Amino acid sequence: MAGLFDKQTEAYLDARPTYPADWYSILANRTSSHSLAWDVGTGNGQAAIGVAEHYQQVIGSDISEAQLKLAKPHPRVRYLHTPLSLSDDDLVKLIGGENSVDLVTVAQAVHWFDLPRFYSVINRVLRKPDGVFAVWGYNDFVITPEIDAALKRFHDTTIPYWNDNIKHIFDGYQTLPFPFEDMGLGREGSPLKLDIPKQLSFEGVLGMLKSWSAVVTAKERGVDLLSESVVEGLENVWGGSDLVRDVGYKAFMLAGNPRP
Repeated sequence: MAGLFDKQTEAYLDARPTYPADWYSILANRTSSHSLAWDVGTGNGQAAIGVAEHYQQVIGSDISEAQLKLAKPHPRVRYLHTPLSLSDDDLVKLIGGENSVDLVTVAQAVHWFDLPRFYSVINRVLRKPDGVFAVWGYNDFVITPEIDAALKRFHDTTIPYWNDNIKHIFDGYQTLPFPFEDMGLGREGSPLKLDIPKQLSFEGVLGMLKSWSAVVTAKERGVDLLSESVVEGLENVWGGSDLVRDVGYKAFMLAGNPRP
C-alpha cells in the first residue's frame, strides 16, 4: 500500500480533516503514564502532533517515505520509516521494547494493516495494564441534501476500484476485529460515533476526492473518474469554487486496553 499512497501524497496532505483536540485529551486521561506514545501510519503527522500535547515523546511511523517527507516537525515527535520488511522483533525494539508504550493511535489507516500481526505487536509494546490502543476513521460527510446526493452518485462510480480492505471504512469499523478490553470508548462491533466539523471550499472537497485510493487506481487503469464534466457538475451543485461551506465528517473510534 505504500506505493499507492506515495502517488497521492500532496492531495492527501491538503484534503484530510483535522481531528478534534479533545479526542487526544480523552485518551491521554486514560493512561497513568505519559512518557511514550506511538502513532502508526502517521502520514503527515497530524495525529502524532495532537498526541504530543500530552506525551513526553511520540513516535510517528509509516511505511511510506513520501508521506514522512511531508510530515510536520514537532520537538516531541520522532518520525520513523518502518518498511514492511522489518521483522516484528525489530519493530518492537525500534519503538521502545516490550511494555513501553502508553498510547498507540492509528488514524484512518488500520484497515490497511495485517491485523493479526499488527495486533500482536501492539500487545507486546503496550504498557500493562492501562496502556491504551485507539483507532479511528471517517467514511462520509454531510453538507446539504443536494450536495450529499451528488457526492453519493460520484462515490458509486468509484466502488469497483476500491481495495477489499476498505470495507471496514465503508461500514464504520462495525466489522473490524478489535480484540482489546472495552474501556467505554467504542468496542468491537460497536464503535463510538463521532463528528468532525470543518469548513471547506470546493477545491478542498476536490482535493479529498483526488486523494481517494480508488480514484488513483482508476486513473492507472485509464479511467478518469474526475473528468472535466464530472468536476463541473459537482462544482455547480456546490455553488461555485469560491464558496466555503460547513461540512460534518462522520467518524468512529474503537479504543481498548491490552488483554491479560
